[in-house]
Amino acid sequence: MDFLASLHPKLVHFPLAFLLIYVLLEILGVLSGKEFFQKCAYLFLFIGIITAVAAVFTGNQAADLAEKLKVGGTAIPSGLISEHEDYATASLWYFTALLVLRTFYVIKKKFKGIIQYVFILLALIGGYLIYQTGDRGGKLVFNHGVGTAVRIDTTR
Repeated sequence: MDFLASLHPKLVHFPLAFLLIYVLLEILGVLSGKEFFQKCAYLFLFIGIITAVAAVFTGNQAADLAEKLKVGGTAIPSGLISEHEDYATASLWYFTALLVLRTFYVIKKKFKGIIQYVFILLALIGGYLIYQTGDRGGKLVFNHGVGTAVRIDTTR
């Protein structure tokens, strides 16, 4: 499963990009009233969730690998890994719920008016979750060297 763990750094950028672009398209679609942006927002949300599933799955494999390395004596900040994992999982479930809700309102033809403005707020909250996930992942890479060819020893 080391192979799947090695894919995590490559895959994480897709859900970050797709879901953050979703947030922008949701805002643009509601404020402009253009159906094109609203449909694009829906598509980016859907693709973002699919890519997030892959990122979370490979991230879990990477966390397992990090735990094995920790047992071997390498200092990897498990608290930060746990926070990153928690935010990533919360983001995945949050955006999945958002997709289900949005689908419901679109099918019922009630995705208009105040509901659209509520979705702007919900999208921004999701953007915050994505930011927190990426922030902790970035700290793991740039402050602790996790997933890089040269690991920084933080025990000194």
